[in-house]
Amino acid sequence: MPVGIRCDTVASRPYAPAVRSDCSRLIRAEGLTAGELSIVLTGDGAIRKLNREFRGIDRATDVLSFPQFDDAGDAAANAAARLPIGDVVISIDTAIRQADRIGVEPADRIRTLLIHGFLHLLGYDHERSTAEARRMFARERELAALLTGVRRANGTATSGGSRGSRSRKVAARR
Repeated sequence: MPVGIRCDTVASRPYAPAVRSDCSRLIRAEGLTAGELSIVLTGDGAIRKLNREFRGIDRATDVLSFPQFDDAGDAAANAAARLPIGDVVISIDTAIRQADRIGVEPADRIRTLLIHGFLHLLGYDHERSTAEARRMFARERELAALLTGVRRANGTATSGGSRGSRSRKVAARR
């Protein structure tokens, strides 16, 4: 599955290779072999504008997801047909502040946000119900463990480890 990564800020560029690697592993873990995934690493200004436009909330957020389908089952169908499954937009500015606040490396926080946004593309939604939130956060932890384990095996793990966040993040739809 092709992964497009766009870095809108200078601060986001150092994280792009790890994000690309994590995307490839997430795609394989979910069994998506075709389709397209787009990742945008941006700043607070741009994500605030998107948050205002698509969610009516005039403030920066950490991650937004824009699925290219209306039904969760369509993600696999889109991937199989080599169509886009969606876009994940991550604010590097917010991720860095959050990482500092919770005591993890920025790359680890970005990974957590990537996983969260990716799962929204696949139809997971923690706001639907408590049960769905538990299901989504459990899958986030599983995928984070998979990615962190791979990084440690390659000797490139960062010191903070990956911690799942339960802060409020919502998928936006086009």
